[in-house]
Amino acid sequence: MTVTYVIDGSGITGLDGFWDAIGEAVNGPGGYFGRSLDAFADCLGGGFGTPEDGSFVIEWRDHARSARALGHEETARRLDRLLPRVHPTNRARVERELAEARAGRGPTLFDQLVEIIADRTGPGTLRLL
Repeated sequence: MTVTYVIDGSGITGLDGFWDAIGEAVNGPGGYFGRSLDAFADCLGGGFGTPEDGSFVIEWRDHARSARALGHEETARRLDRLLPRVHPTNRARVERELAEARAGRGPTLFDQLVEIIADRTGPGTLRLL
């Protein structure tokens, strides 16, 4: 049986809101499902609330609103917070990504989250409504 996890995108106002929404969708109120892009990707692999066999669907309702909230401004905010902690070998790349996000270019957090879901779960697992 396939499990459907519903993300209510209407209440997502930033990345922290997404972490809360996906945590609650998968693990119930107050549920945890990673709070970084890497942890999110790992959690999608199963064993952190999702079935090990990958028999689940993520239904992201009001995704257009989430896309706006997780757009370039929020992407830049995340990168700006990340920059002081990034390894020196990655600093130049993160600085470039930050400059692009501030200019309203390049992939957004929404784009990255959708890509992670597609890469980790396969086709048909994400429904954008």
